[in-house]
Amino acid sequence: MSWLPNVLGFQIVWMASVGGAAHGWWWLGPAALAAFAAMQLKLSRQRRADTILMLGSAVLGFGIDTLWVQAGWLDFRSPLPWPSAAPIWIVAMWMGFALTLNHSLAALKTRPLLAVMLGLLGGPLAYYAAERAWGAVTIAPSPAPYVALAIAWGLLTPALLRAAQHLTGEVSKPAPAAA
Repeated sequence: MSWLPNVLGFQIVWMASVGGAAHGWWWLGPAALAAFAAMQLKLSRQRRADTILMLGSAVLGFGIDTLWVQAGWLDFRSPLPWPSAAPIWIVAMWMGFALTLNHSLAALKTRPLLAVMLGLLGGPLAYYAAERAWGAVTIAPSPAPYVALAIAWGLLTPALLRAAQHLTGEVSKPAPAAA
C-alpha cells in the first residue's frame, strides 16, 4: 500500500491543476504540486532521481504542450505566463506525473508494453477529461490532436520510465567486451 499516497498525491495535483485553471486559479495546481513534491521527496529513497525527473518533465511538458498550442490543437484556460505557450498549471501536472515514475508506476519500468498502452490511452483521456469535465482546455474538433497526444504519450511514458530506471541505477550495465 506504499503506492497509495503517491497515487492520491498525483490525483490531487491533477484535480487542483485542471479545476483551478477552469476557475481562473492558475496557482492552485502549482501549490498542490509544491505540497506533493515536499511530501514525496521527503519520503523518497530516490530524491535525486525524482528531482531530475521533475525538472526534465517540466521542460519536456512545456515544450510539447506549447507545440500543441502553436499547432492550434489545444487552447488552455488560465494561460499563464503566455497565451501562446503551455501554462504553468499543466507544467505542474507534468512534474507531478514525474513523481509517480519511481513510485506508483514503478512496476511499469519492466513492462514497456503496458507503459505504452498507459500512454496511448491515458494521455488523451486525461486531456479529454480536462476539457469535458472541467473546461480547463479546449481541444480542436479533429482527430489529429487525439492522435498526436496518443503517439506522444505512448512514446513518452515508457521513455520517462526508462529514464527513471537509469537515474535510480536499475538499468543493467552492458557486459565488458571480450578482448
